[in-house]
Amino acid sequence: MSKESTGKTIVVAGVLSIVCSMALAAAVTLLKPIQSENKELDKQRKILAAAAVMADGQGTKAEVNQAFSKFERYLVDLNTGEFKQITLDDKFDQRKDTKTPSKSMALDVSQDIAGLKRRANQADIYVLRDATGKVEKMILPISGYGLWSTLYGYLVVNQDANTIGGITFVEHAETPGLGGEVDNPKWKALWVNKQAYDSSGDVQLKLVKGGVDPSKPDAIHHVDALSGATLTSNGVSNLVQFWMGDMGFKKFLAHVKEKGI
Repeated sequence: MSKESTGKTIVVAGVLSIVCSMALAAAVTLLKPIQSENKELDKQRKILAAAAVMADGQGTKAEVNQAFSKFERYLVDLNTGEFKQITLDDKFDQRKDTKTPSKSMALDVSQDIAGLKRRANQADIYVLRDATGKVEKMILPISGYGLWSTLYGYLVVNQDANTIGGITFVEHAETPGLGGEVDNPKWKALWVNKQAYDSSGDVQLKLVKGGVDPSKPDAIHHVDALSGATLTSNGVSNLVQFWMGDMGFKKFLAHVKEKGI
């Protein structure tokens, strides 16, 4: 092969590489808004499912948007429990804040039972009111490390700031059929009507191995652990206790219980 032919081949390969790179970049740019929209729609579906407003994965885009528009969104200061209302489309990103030192705090070993390393100073919650305007449900973001991954989800707390209305996880990489059973509707249904706090205000909500004994007084605070998934179950217990505790929403929920929202 001549030097001229080799040169032409290199030029053609270079041009093709540039064209393919430009096409890929254009595709990513064009698809990004669609991906963001789909991600937001999936988030809304999960919240609606957790709040028992709509079955998980059901509803057209228009139906989901209409149902979700009935929610209110609040920004909670996790250090003080104070809060303020923001719009549903506000750009606040709790995960982004968690990675920003000025907007988050490092957790020491005694604080970090959920394995998060850092916690954002603020969290965004969703509130659903009944026909009279009273708070019916509060949807709180939760996260924590399981066996293989950080689980992200929502815990629903009813108007008494104690009774659980539901739970859902929107993102995780736990083992299918074991830790992945956090997505099982039958298991998620076990959380409904459980209570997070005891009469002293201490967090007691957790998963228990071997199944809950309904005859015991503390059964109101316990949920069946996931069969064959001890570490994921421990992780779920830890993340729920973290977010319902002093480092999470406890101050906020105490305010709601006393003064409302």
